[in-house]
Amino acid sequence: MTVTTALPSALQPGSVSQVREASLLASVPTGLLIGGEWVEASDGGTFDVHDPATGEVLATLASATSSDAIAALDAADAAQASWARTAPRVRSEILRRAFDLVTERAEDFALLMTLEMGKPLAEARGEVTYGAEFLRWFAEETVRDYGRYLTTPEGKNKILVQHKPVGPCLLITPWNFPLAMATRKVAPAVAAGCTMVLKPAKLTPLTAQYFAQTMLDAGLPAGVLNVVASSSASGISGPLLKDSRLRKVSFTGSTPVGKRLMADAAQNVLPTSMELGGNAPFIVFDDADLDAAVEGAMAAKMRNMGEACTAANRFLVHETVAAEFTKKFAAAMGALTTGRGTDPDTKVGPLIDGGARDDVHALVTAAVKAGAVAVTGGAPVDGPGYFYQPTVLADVPNDAAILGQEIFGPVAPVTTFTTEQEAITLANSTEYGLASYLYSRDFNRLLRVAEQIEFGMVGFNAGVISNAAAPFGGVKQSGLGREGGTEGITEYTTTQYIGIADPYAGL
Repeated sequence: MTVTTALPSALQPGSVSQVREASLLASVPTGLLIGGEWVEASDGGTFDVHDPATGEVLATLASATSSDAIAALDAADAAQASWARTAPRVRSEILRRAFDLVTERAEDFALLMTLEMGKPLAEARGEVTYGAEFLRWFAEETVRDYGRYLTTPEGKNKILVQHKPVGPCLLITPWNFPLAMATRKVAPAVAAGCTMVLKPAKLTPLTAQYFAQTMLDAGLPAGVLNVVASSSASGISGPLLKDSRLRKVSFTGSTPVGKRLMADAAQNVLPTSMELGGNAPFIVFDDADLDAAVEGAMAAKMRNMGEACTAANRFLVHETVAAEFTKKFAAAMGALTTGRGTDPDTKVGPLIDGGARDDVHALVTAAVKAGAVAVTGGAPVDGPGYFYQPTVLADVPNDAAILGQEIFGPVAPVTTFTTEQEAITLANSTEYGLASYLYSRDFNRLLRVAEQIEFGMVGFNAGVISNAAAPFGGVKQSGLGREGGTEGITEYTTTQYIGIADPYAGL
C-alpha cells in the first residue's frame, strides 16, 4: 500500500502566504516577560526557533539565564500578596476576556502553532478551541472554589475550611501542544490567585509568548505571569526549585525529566503536579463496531502526528477481528497526505526534529526485524523537514520494544489477544497509566475492564477524550495530580482549617 506524500515547501497553491507568515512572526514578542515588561536576557543571549517542515529559522528569542529566572520569581513574589487578595470575580473576568481574545485571534494562534510545531492548520485550529476552553472553564470555576463550614461530630466546635492560593508557581510546558498546555496550567493558577513563572519548551516557545501578551491585553496585572523562554531548561528550573519563595511546580513532559524535577522539588517539600509519559492501549473486542473502531483509532493515534502523551500506542485487537481491523486501519492510514501544515491538503505534518524522526524509525526497524510486518508505511519521507510515513505494523511480538515505550510518531503496532482477561493483562503490562481506549458494544464489559485497567483515563468507543471540564491525569509513572475539571483548581491551592469555639457555649 502506498503513502501519498507532498514534500514541504514554503509556499504551495492554496497555502498560507509567506507575507502572512512573516507578518505574524513579526508580531510575536521575542523577549522575556518579567514584571509586565518584555526585556532582553541579562547576558544578551538568544536561541533560534525552527520550522520542522523545512528546518528554516522562524525567529530568534531571548534566552533566559538563571539570574533572569530569579528576576521573574522576584516579580511573581512581589505580585503574589495583592493578586491573592484580588476578588474572585475580577480574576474570573480577566480569564473570560482572555478567552474572548484567544478566540478572536484564533487564526493567528493556529498558524503560529503550525509554523513552530508542524501540525496541520486544521488541527491547530482545533487546539485553539481546546486551549481556549480552559480559560472559559476556569473563569467559571474561579467563583466556585468552595470551602465548608460544619459542626464537629461531638458538637463542641465549628470547623471552617478555606482554600488559599499556594503561592508563586513554576509552570513548565512541553512542545507538542504549545497553547493548550499553557492555558491548562495558567488558567487554574490565575483562578486560584497564584502568580507564575512560565517556562515554555525551547522548540515551540512562540505560541506561549503570544499567549502571554494576550493575557496582558486581557488585563492581567504586571508580575502575575512571567515568561522565561530559554535554551537551557535546567538553567531555569534549577535555581527556582532551590528558592524558598517558590511554592509549587507543575510540569508536563517525559517521565525521566519529571522524576528529576520531583527529586529537586523534594528539597523544599514543594507540591508538584506531574503529567508525564504514556503508553496507551487501544483495545478492540470481538463485538466492536470495526468501522467505528478504525475511526476512533485514527483519532487516538494521529492527533498531533502521534506526538501526544494520550496517543494510542499499542493496538490490542481480538484475534477473530484482527485481520479485518488491520486492513481497514492500514487503508485509512495509507491514504493520509504528509506535508507542511499550511498546505490545505496536508493531513500529517512533520515530527518535531530529526532526532524524533530517527527514534521512531529505529523502533519500526527493530519491530520489523523481530517479525512484525509493515502493512503500510515504515520509512522516513525523503526531502527537507522531519517527516515520517503513517505506518501500521501487524504481527508485532509482545516483547517488541515498540510496545514498551512511547512512540511519539505516526506508527501503529497491532497485536492480538484471545480473552478479555488477556487484554487487561496486556494493557496493564507497562509502568505508565495515563490514557486508554476500548471498543465494544457491551457496556458491562466497559465497567469490568475499567475497574481492572490501571489508567487514569478511559475512552469507551471514543478516540478523543480530553476536555477542559474533565480531570486529566494518570497513575503509576504517568504522573501525579489532575489538570482540568473541578479538580484542576485545587492543584493551585492549600487547604486551611480553622477551629472555632462553639458560639453557643454558655447560652
